[in-house]
Amino acid sequence: MTTYSLNDLVATFRSCTLPKEQWTHLAHLRVGAWHVDRFGRDTALEMLRVGIWQLNDFHGTVNSLDSGYHETITVAYVRLIERFLAVVDAGVPLESRVDMLTDRSLAERSFLLKFWSRDLLMSARARAEWVPPDLEPVEVPRWAAGGWP
Repeated sequence: MTTYSLNDLVATFRSCTLPKEQWTHLAHLRVGAWHVDRFGRDTALEMLRVGIWQLNDFHGTVNSLDSGYHETITVAYVRLIERFLAVVDAGVPLESRVDMLTDRSLAERSFLLKFWSRDLLMSARARAEWVPPDLEPVEVPRWAAGGWP
């Protein structure tokens, strides 16, 4: 498995040349953090929607109501990444901040299940559109009080 620098990972993502086996959960987070840092939350989200959709198409992954792109997961992580980057010293190089991000519980694949029930998060509706959490709100004060898990 190739280990990419952050910039190389983003370049392969954006050019749709990233191998499917390299498009992992951590790769999603790293690519998301790069976009949020460079473009801000809203523009990053639009770029990631398109980029993920295109990369899935390149890999032959069908984007549908039960496969491929997932709107709620993408929006949730973009918002969480934005909050994380806001509390980490901006003087720290981005690659180091991203390493800190991916070395936290936030990087666990099951992380969002603290806030969404599995049935809701994996629903066709949540895949197609933003669906708010049904278990617990994801709020900044939760993280600010005790630091990032």
